[in-house]
Amino acid sequence: MPPTILRSIGLLVAFSVFATTTSAEDSSLPKFPESGPYQYEPKPDDPEFGKFFPAKAPEIGPLLLTKGDRLVIIGDSITEQKMYSRMIETYLTACMPHLEIETRQLGWSGETAAGFLRRIDSDCLRFEPTIATLCYGMNDARYRAYDVNNGHWYKDNYQHIVRRLKEAGVKVVLGSPGCAGKIATWVKAPACTLDEHNLNLCTLRDLGIEIAKEENVAFADLFWPMYVAQITAAKKYGTDDKPYQVTGNDGIHPPWAGQVIMAHGFLKSMGIREPIANLKVDLAATSAEGGDHHSLVEIKSDDSSYQVTFQSDRYPFCATGKADDENSIRSGMTLVPFSEDLNQFLLTVSGLETDKASVRWGEHSQEFTKDELAEGVNLAEHFEVNPFSQAFQAIDQAVAAKQAFETIQIKKIFHGEEGKKDLEAAVKSTEAKRAKLVQAIQDAIVPVTHTVVITPVK
Repeated sequence: MPPTILRSIGLLVAFSVFATTTSAEDSSLPKFPESGPYQYEPKPDDPEFGKFFPAKAPEIGPLLLTKGDRLVIIGDSITEQKMYSRMIETYLTACMPHLEIETRQLGWSGETAAGFLRRIDSDCLRFEPTIATLCYGMNDARYRAYDVNNGHWYKDNYQHIVRRLKEAGVKVVLGSPGCAGKIATWVKAPACTLDEHNLNLCTLRDLGIEIAKEENVAFADLFWPMYVAQITAAKKYGTDDKPYQVTGNDGIHPPWAGQVIMAHGFLKSMGIREPIANLKVDLAATSAEGGDHHSLVEIKSDDSSYQVTFQSDRYPFCATGKADDENSIRSGMTLVPFSEDLNQFLLTVSGLETDKASVRWGEHSQEFTKDELAEGVNLAEHFEVNPFSQAFQAIDQAVAAKQAFETIQIKKIFHGEEGKKDLEAAVKSTEAKRAKLVQAIQDAIVPVTHTVVITPVK
């Protein structure tokens, strides 16, 4: 019989034996670990998203914050802008003061994950943080198309940071890089297209998900919400004369709208879910309750309205600005569910006998239907200026002053001549100055007394 026929018969016999042995349970076969699921983030029906296949981000876990936590906000120049970091600190201070979170901003322009590893002891761990947010990847992507070696380098260094923090007992929220709106203005000889750059950043995002899963830490997806907003908001709000740029004029450093997306991503990934307030008013019984951190001062009525006064320790996050202005926090709140997820200052009204009512809070009034009030309306969303605005602004300005000093403390003093001469002395002297700025924040935190006036509309 010719050799080719013999070989064919041999292959058929071998296949038959393999099929027989694998069709039944065979303990001699290797056991493979469970795999999958292999899921992607949903994407808008728009050809501009066609090249992107971002992995599904992990589900958000329980609340990470505990009373007295010391938070460090770590990252590159986008962190050093002191915008999303300021939003995070102001939110935790004004909206969740009962947790007494202490915050430091440690941004450093031009830095990579590898760069932070070189200063993690002197600038971070010495302050014994208990929770940290990380935001690296923009510089790590090197403003070019993805390559495997650079991806390995990024993952190794970013994972090393996570492990160092965990060894020190620090809870971690690992953030992805954001997206790019254009090739960075400082890149003189671009080595890739904008799509290639963003595909690189998206890949680093997915590597961040791998790290978060392997290290069992929280993950904040910044890239995909920013990229989606960059495309959709530009079409919704932008014009030829005035483009709407989520990532800023240079394509890298977000204005306030983009910074809101980042703050939302980190705060949500900390597991924050509860409403800030849930004020309940029963008009039929002329009674009300505020719940934790919102005590009822009085409720009274006359022939036309009900006046309900509360004293609150927790503030709503107060933001103003035009919806179509990229430098407006209020605009950024339309790009992600900030109000829905993090800024629920609810008023629920029962016992209304008319189809609608006017609600005055501070100097402004709005009308709501009976059903809307029975379900609960978010005062923070509907009242841009409200009784908390002035007190909130005082806290925010105090936070801004402290974070501005923290950049000077780390970059100019710790790593300047004073720090090189005697780092421990530099730490001691600057911490004394910082303590005064911390106290100024504490001094700005005051209870706010506010009145809701409900007038049935006949």
